[in-house]
Amino acid sequence: MLTPKSILLHLDSSARTAERIQLARELAQTFDAQVTGLPCALSALMRYPFTIEAAAEVVAVMQEVDKTARDRMYQVFMTHRAGSPRLHWTEREPDGPWAFSKRALYADLLILGQRDRDDPMDGELPGDFLPSVLVQSGRPALVLPYAGPIGPIGRNVLVAWKETRESARAVTAALPWLCQATRVHAVAYGEDAQSSLQRLQDYLRMQGVQNVKLHPGGVDDNDVGNKLLSFAADLSSDMLVMGCYGHSRAREWVMGGATLSILKGMTLPVLMSH
Repeated sequence: MLTPKSILLHLDSSARTAERIQLARELAQTFDAQVTGLPCALSALMRYPFTIEAAAEVVAVMQEVDKTARDRMYQVFMTHRAGSPRLHWTEREPDGPWAFSKRALYADLLILGQRDRDDPMDGELPGDFLPSVLVQSGRPALVLPYAGPIGPIGRNVLVAWKETRESARAVTAALPWLCQATRVHAVAYGEDAQSSLQRLQDYLRMQGVQNVKLHPGGVDDNDVGNKLLSFAADLSSDMLVMGCYGHSRAREWVMGGATLSILKGMTLPVLMSH
């Protein structure tokens, strides 16, 4: 079982950045890992392209906006880093948010934040930032919700199982948590739910995960995303593990129905893998 040793942390100016930093620090301590915090904000000139050909004075103002945002992110990072030698700041790369997916190829785990359309700083990120990182990088990502407290995670885990490579990758990435969890639940939907869950249970036992409680969800696999969120709430789970489904079409990222529902309505941390 491999624990994550290299963690890439998504930084921006949103209200929940502090929670992501705090969780990254805790995971770095737990797994003896190193965390790289990478600012992902678009430059002001990218957000306001009408200024590209504007007067030098306007460009200077936009550059000052970028500096202010950078300094604010840096201050938040240093404050919640709390002196940990495991957390490292890196400057924003020229490609901005699009550089994150490339850097993710060299990380064992990503820590990302759910989009909050009501956050005043939401415009700092491209609209497809989260799905593009999940699909392009192919790395497991722990996505944190924008609402609600983030407490200790991995004590009461719900695994959403489906016999796909995406689900298998997510379960493998989750093993460091599953092996230490107090409770592990596994749910599956569809005609083969019971037998596939039993095969998953056998696999997890060989990995040292004992006493997995199985929950066949029935043959109806419609609206799975909302079913999972409701079931996670019923179980008081602190972490959901699931595959991430999506692909690129006509320059847009098209996410699977359950994945899209989770990304929009998540109420707990979700470990995903494409």
